[in-house]
Amino acid sequence: MLWGFSVLKDEQMKAIAELEEKMNITLLAFSGINISNAEITNGDLEQIRKLEADLGLSLVAVNVE
Repeated sequence: MLWGFSVLKDEQMKAIAELEEKMNITLLAFSGINISNAEITNGDLEQIRKLEADLGLSLVAVNVE
C-alpha cells in the first residue's frame, strides 16, 4: 500500500478548510493506493535515474492494482 494525497470533492475541501480555519492549523488528506512493484528493464531504470537527477526527486516504479 502506498499513501498519496487524496483527490477531494468540493464539499470535502470545504469541510476541511472550515476545520483548518477554526483550529488555525493545516490538514493534509491522504488515501491508500494498492500497488505492486513494476518490472522494469535496466534501460528503464537508467531513464528513471536520469529523470530523478534532473528533477531532484525520488521516483518509484509501480503498477496500480
